[in-house]
Amino acid sequence: MNVTVGNKLKQLRKAKNMSQEEMADFLNISQSAYARMERGESTSWASHFTRICEVFEIAPQDLVTKESDSLKDKEASIQNGMLSIYRQIVREYELQIEDLKTIIRNLNNDKN
Repeated sequence: MNVTVGNKLKQLRKAKNMSQEEMADFLNISQSAYARMERGESTSWASHFTRICEVFEIAPQDLVTKESDSLKDKEASIQNGMLSIYRQIVREYELQIEDLKTIIRNLNNDKN
């Protein structure tokens, strides 16, 4: 089970373009402790189960089940990568919208 979860953690992390250190920071653990989880040498992933699922935006069963079809793994990886890119684009637009709101407010204040 630890190896299955470890492989899944590594796959999900790479799909999100995250480093082991970034993931460890999310879980408030050391990078070496996270690396042991990915290698299947540690059961501590169970202590962080909920947070891991939140970070990767997956259902709990997706973390512990082994998919027999590698095509499904590749598709999931691509989807996770695309989702990450879309989220980044949305964040950039949200920041631009906030900047525009500030500019409009300043222009309105200057008129008064």
